[in-house]
Amino acid sequence: QVQLVESGGGLVQAGGSLRLSCAASGLTFRRYGLGWFRRAPGKDREFVAAINWNGGSTYYADSVKGRFTISRDNAKNTVYLQMNSLKPEDTAVYYCAAEPYGSGLDFGGDEYDYWGQGTQVTVSS
Repeated sequence: QVQLVESGGGLVQAGGSLRLSCAASGLTFRRYGLGWFRRAPGKDREFVAAINWNGGSTYYADSVKGRFTISRDNAKNTVYLQMNSLKPEDTAVYYCAAEPYGSGLDFGGDEYDYWGQGTQVTVSS
């Protein structure tokens, strides 16, 4: 049974930082591309960042480029999202997702097979 479990969300002031983690189990982690998406209240799901299955390429939404960094640790079966210079508009539930041999280029999320339950990030002004 595949599980993706996010953690690290919380309440932070604008300009602050958080690091989200997503621990995976039940799959061969190194064979999966990984993505972070978010959904703000009343809005559609939005691509945030992705890393391809071999870790050689990363992709970011324009809104987070230069502030967020995605990384993976295959030894720990974990993908991270380091979020710096947070803004109130970053407030959302953040989800990680896994796609077998994913390139990281599925910005819509439709090719991802597995999703976590989400972690809330709230940025106060």
